[in-house]
Amino acid sequence: MKILVVEDEQKIAHSLEKGLTAEGYIVDLAEEGDTAERLVKDGNYDLVILDWMIPGKYDGPALIAIWRERGEQVPILMLTARTTIGDRVQGLDIGADDYLSKPFSYDELLARIRALLRRPKAHSGNILTTDKLELNTISKEIIYNKKPVSLTAKEFQLLEYLLRHKGEVLSKEQLLDHVWTDEARVQHNTVETFVANLRKKIGPGEAVIKTVRGYGYKVS
Repeated sequence: MKILVVEDEQKIAHSLEKGLTAEGYIVDLAEEGDTAERLVKDGNYDLVILDWMIPGKYDGPALIAIWRERGEQVPILMLTARTTIGDRVQGLDIGADDYLSKPFSYDELLARIRALLRRPKAHSGNILTTDKLELNTISKEIIYNKKPVSLTAKEFQLLEYLLRHKGEVLSKEQLLDHVWTDEARVQHNTVETFVANLRKKIGPGEAVIKTVRGYGYKVS
């Protein structure tokens, strides 16, 4: 899962980056609105955490208005020191999906992130499923054909991303962009290797992860 954090307070921004990265998310940072607008326009994020008051041409509400008018459907969590009911109403009316006031509980932030990541794909609870496979995003447990499966952290992240986009064909570029950080040694065959390892653990051949020749992979 790839998250953009738009926050000009460096201490908060880097704390979020460190914490979210430790949870397995890929995190980009933007300190002002112009950079955030460029990143969202050029990138493909699963979630945006957006501060209300940020420097640059666009503040938080202005960015939301631009993105929603353009048709961007990325879930947006506003993270701000503004706490009045009027502020909350304004942020949600503009197009934010959720609102969390500073100071905030990190556990609550993670819970809200998980809820927003579920919402676009209409998944039920914290369990992602397909056929004989179940993945619990909280406990990190995997069950295939009623038997527990042990995965590495990166294998789990890859499988979770595929399940969150069930029915979609995902290219190797998309998987690299959303599951791996920008490491020079990570290449297309890295995806192939991890898919092969997953198939050995969660089902023979293409029972769960199917190859769409010339395009990528999908879970049905």
